Amino acid sequence: MNSAAPNIVLEEWGESSVRPHEGRVFAAVFAHSDDLAIFAGGLTMKLISEGYTGYFIKTTNDEMDSYDLSMAETVYRLYNETVEVTHFLGLKKLYSLDYKNHYLEHGQLSEIRHRLITLFRYLQVDTVISFDPWGHYEENPDHYITGHAVEQACWTAGRQLDLPELTDMGLKPKFVTRKYLVARGPQLINRAVDISPVIQKKYEAITIHKTPVDNMLRTYLDLHPSAKVSEEMFIKGEFLKKADPKYGVEYVEEFHYIDETAPFAFMRTEK
Repeated sequence: MNSAAPNIVLEEWGESSVRPHEGRVFAAVFAHSDDLAIFAGGLTMKLISEGYTGYFIKTTNDEMDSYDLSMAETVYRLYNETVEVTHFLGLKKLYSLDYKNHYLEHGQLSEIRHRLITLFRYLQVDTVISFDPWGHYEENPDHYITGHAVEQACWTAGRQLDLPELTDMGLKPKFVTRKYLVARGPQLINRAVDISPVIQKKYEAITIHKTPVDNMLRTYLDLHPSAKVSEEMFIKGEFLKKADPKYGVEYVEEFHYIDETAPFAFMRTEK
C-alpha cells in the first residue's frame, strides 16, 4: 500500500502467489444486482485474489430495473444476470433478500438488520463492502437503508445479548471489523483500490447486467435524444472513468475504509 494523496491510501495488486487474507470472508451487501460490479467489481476480484472467500447479499428483488418489461420478467432476468455475475466475479454464493425494489423503508430496518446478523454469523464475515450510510445526497432509499442496516449489523453481530437465540443455534457472535463503503455523492474517501489490472474484466461484469444497463442507457437517451451513444460508450463513460492523476495509476475504485481491528488511540504506543 502506498500513500497516493494526503489522507488517502492506495491499495495495489501484489504478486499472484501472495494470498495475505487466506481464510478471511467478505460479504458484499448491495441493494441491486448491478451495484456490486459498478461500485466494487475491481475490489471484489482483488480481495478474492488475496485469499478471501466472498459472498453477495442483495437486499431488493430488482423488479423496477428494466425499461419496459413487466415486473415479473424483470425479476426473472435480473435474478439470472445476478447469478451469472456472482460466478463471473468468483463469489461463492448469492443471497437475495428480495425486498420490494425502491420501497425499502425505515420500518424494515430492524428486520433487514436481523437477517444480516444471521448471515454474518453463519458465514463468519470479517469484512463488508456496502453503501456508506452517511454518504451525502443519496436519493435512492434502497441504497441508504441498506447502508444503515449493514452498519448496524456489523456491530450487533458481535454482541452477546443481540439475538441470543442464534448462539443457541450454534451461530456465535462475530464482529465485522473491516468495511469498504461506497457512495454516489460526496463522502470521506480515505482508500483507493487500483483496479487497472482487472479493468477489462470489470467492464465485462457490468455488461452481464444487460437489463439494468439497457434501462440506464435508454433513459439517458430519452433525456438526451440527439446523443449518439453506444452501450460500450455509456458504460465506459459512466462507470470506468480514468483515475485522478494523484493516484499514479490508470483506474481506481474509491472507498471510505474502516478498520476496527486497529488499536484504540489511548492504547497505541507513540514512537
